[in-house]
Formats: sequence, C-alpha cells, structure tokens
Amino acid sequence: MSRHVIVEADGGSRGNPGPAGYGAVVKDARSGEVLAERQEGLGVATNNVAEYRALIAGLEAAARTGATAVDVKMDSKLVVEQMSGRWKIKHAALQPLALRARDLAAGFDRVTYEWIPRSRNAHADRLANEAMDTQANGGAAGGGNGTERAEASEGDPQPRRPASPTAWTGAKGKPTRLLLLRHGQTELSVDRRYSGRGDVALTEVGLAQAEAAAKRLATMEGLGVLAGEAGALPSELPIVTSPLTRARQTAEAVASALGGRVETHTGLLETDFGEWEGLTFGEAAARDPEVHRRWLADTSVHPPGGESFDEVHRRVDAAREELFERYEGRTMVLVSHVTPIKSLLRMGLDAGPSLLFRLHLDLASLSVVDFYGDGNASVRLVNDVSHLS
Repeated sequence: MSRHVIVEADGGSRGNPGPAGYGAVVKDARSGEVLAERQEGLGVATNNVAEYRALIAGLEAAARTGATAVDVKMDSKLVVEQMSGRWKIKHAALQPLALRARDLAAGFDRVTYEWIPRSRNAHADRLANEAMDTQANGGAAGGGNGTERAEASEGDPQPRRPASPTAWTGAKGKPTRLLLLRHGQTELSVDRRYSGRGDVALTEVGLAQAEAAAKRLATMEGLGVLAGEAGALPSELPIVTSPLTRARQTAEAVASALGGRVETHTGLLETDFGEWEGLTFGEAAARDPEVHRRWLADTSVHPPGGESFDEVHRRVDAAREELFERYEGRTMVLVSHVTPIKSLLRMGLDAGPSLLFRLHLDLASLSVVDFYGDGNASVRLVNDVSHLS
C-alpha cells in the first residue's frame, strides 16, 4: 500500500560553526496529520551540516512510517539544490552526509525536494531551536536518533525569534557581512528609464560616484580585519559584482582602491524588464496600463517578456547561499542594482515583499547587512550617500 508523506526539516548553528541542532517533522500528505518528529542537539557544527542532518533524520523517520513517496520541504536552498543535482557539493564535510541522504532517498519510490521560505518551515525550526536550547541548558548534545513522538493534532507553531545580532536574541559568532553598493549613474538613469539587462556604461558622473564610494569603503574602520582573520589585508576582501558594465565599472573602482580582485555573479543581475527596457515610467504605463498597474502592486507580476520581483528575489537568495558557502563568516562587497540590493535588505529585515515598493536606494549608495549562521541578521546601514556630498 502506498503512503505519501511530507518531510519538513531545518537545522541551525549558533555561531557557524557553533552549538547546533536540527528538527524534522513527518506529516501525512493528504490529511496533514503529524506522524513523527525528530530533534537532536549536535554539539558544535556548521549550519549546513545541521541542515543535512535534519534531512537525514526526516528521511529516516519517513521510512519508519512506511512511506513510499516523500516530498521534502526545507528553507535551505543549498541542500535543496544539491540534493536535486543542480549544485555541486564542494565541501568535503557535506559529501558523506549527502551520500547518506541519497541512499535513504533511494529506498522510496519517489522523493522530491522543494525550497520553502522560513515562515513556512516554522514547525521544524521550532524543533531545531528546542534541541539547541536543551543542549545549551545542559541537556544531551546528541547521539542516537533524537526524540520522536506522534501527535494527534498540531497547534499553532511558536513564533520565530526576531532577527537581531545582540546577545539577548541568541545571535552568536562571526557574521557574514555584505557591503551592498549600487552602481553609479548611467545615461538611462539620468532620464529615469527602466534599466535592467541593457548593458550601458557609467557616465562621467557615474565614474566619479564609483570612485567616491570606493574611497569610502577604503577608509571604513576595521575593513581589513573583517575581510579575514586578524591582521588580514584589505586585498583579501571578496568583491563580487553583477556582470553588467555599469556594475563592473563600479566594482573595478572599489578593487582599485582596496587592491582586491573582482569576480562576477549572474545572480546579482538587475531585474529583466523585458519589453519595458529603456522606457520611462510613463511610457511603460501608457504601453501596458493594466499590466503596469498590477506590477506596481504585486511582486508576482512580470513585465511583458520580463522577470517578476518574486523571481528576482529567489535568484538573489540562491546567489546569497552560494556565496555564503564560499565566504561564510567573512565580509564581501557586492556591487549590484537596486532590486537585488533591496532583496538582500529584505532578507536581512525578514520583511515582506512590500518593502520593494517602499524602500528607496540612490545611485552609488552603500548599505550594510550582517547575516548570522543561526538565521539572525542585522541591517546596519541603508542608502548611505554621505560619500557623494
């Protein structure tokens, strides 16, 4: 007899690496009944290790329920993409965990993997935090399969802790700091035209703005130390940019001032405005009045032939996860465009999509956000243009 279940799994680390734990819940796909829960403290581990351990525990629990088909839902983009075969597994510590998860998955008729936002993974997140809290209070740090219990019904999940870097919220360890720099002025921005994938260069004013922003970054206190371990040189600071010319020119000014090396990432590209590329606000509204009106109020709506803000948000989040895998615990300069930077600030604030319509970012502005390994974050600076005055 076939049985279809949903596995929701989440792992966390307070320090990354730091005190870690995971939670997993198995639910009947049709009724939503909770069939099993797993949670365990892991001692000291990284966030990604904890996420994989959560997946393994969830698959093991699903097998014990007699499941034949499993839909895995996690808020770890890294694990979902790697288990789906779209991303390579580069870290040696994750490879045996991924192999174990794949071995377990092979025992079912079907397994799917889906990324979900943290707000939809509250049950597993609560279990993971309970495991870490128990561990911190002197409970067992791990071993065995954790705890498992069946429930007839599930009440409202406990709310997630608010994101904050201060000790009283639980955020610990060294954050991954993003210095978010918007590119300088272009001819299209002078005329306030939609400028997405069109590859335009900086104006003379834009080049001066980029140099001013670079000088500001070069004088930021402690930037060299933040880029690596104590005594590290500013040249070790990763500078990652959108591949479009206006962003690359801005990033090259930063590299010239800091002595760093520029790398590009397509995840930092601006929104694809499709057929509105190069049009003013008024021209786009006149051309497609109904679509333009809905686009201004709904982030799932895309311009004709273009990309929705929801699609941009998912793309930027995937880029963030990939960059964190390489530069976790360090400081990066990300040179990008208005929408990707707003998306990263939205992640830092744990805010809804309306932020995209309510936040203003000037050309060559600087914003700063810290992301912690336990899921906390701190937005430290937004739209600073003091270097342009």
